[in-house]
Amino acid sequence: MPGKHQHFQEPEVGCCGKYFLFGFNIVFWVSAGWGVLSNISALTDLGGLDPVWLFIVVGGVMSVLGFAGCIGALRENTFLLKFFSVFLGLIFFLELATGILAFVFKDWIRDQLNFFINNNVKAYRDDIDLQNLIDFAQEYWSCCGARGPNDWNLNIYFNCTDLNPSRERCGVPFSCCVRDPAEDVLNTQCGYDVRLRLELEQQGSIHTKGCVGQFEKWLQENLIIVAGVFVGIALLQIFGICLAQNLVSDIKAVKANW
Repeated sequence: MPGKHQHFQEPEVGCCGKYFLFGFNIVFWVSAGWGVLSNISALTDLGGLDPVWLFIVVGGVMSVLGFAGCIGALRENTFLLKFFSVFLGLIFFLELATGILAFVFKDWIRDQLNFFINNNVKAYRDDIDLQNLIDFAQEYWSCCGARGPNDWNLNIYFNCTDLNPSRERCGVPFSCCVRDPAEDVLNTQCGYDVRLRLELEQQGSIHTKGCVGQFEKWLQENLIIVAGVFVGIALLQIFGICLAQNLVSDIKAVKANW
């Protein structure tokens, strides 16, 4: 109608999605940075794999992703947002492929896990972080060694050779011991000389099952919880990709009207 003007709303970048993505990545970034800084001072050269390396690699990737997502969202930088979504997409498909391959090649994974544990058994006394990790695993899964207590023959302090002068000879770490509920003070010498006994006699004092088998049993018993965690992580990744792509579309729409 004459005398009336029609107003068209110009496209604009959604503040809600922008700052939600920014906050999402701040948490991502800070947690990754804390993980790297808290472990970087503990790096050592080990025969086995130091778990600190795993934290640093994962934390480093998370830091890069978090930085790209934060700055990309705050500065409305389409290059960083695309980098964030593409990289997160690659991680998602890598996780998916790893899960499928792990299911298909279960026997190979079992052998690699056995090899990994035994390598770290050799380095048990070389690093306190690695030692604590092995002790936690053996206590949590009520196990000893990769396949059994005799795997501790691989460690120079626990092996049963006549040339071994260690007091821990033919023993196992305290984390292999069957704990007495009535015991208030932890007996760190409970595993001394235990492998000099017959296998039936060992069963009352230490866990005789290997950690590989116990880990597989734990996975089967907690399959729904483990699957739920992985699905939750996957949904968060997809959500982050969608947020980033939506923000890129908004930015392009605004630039197109300049």
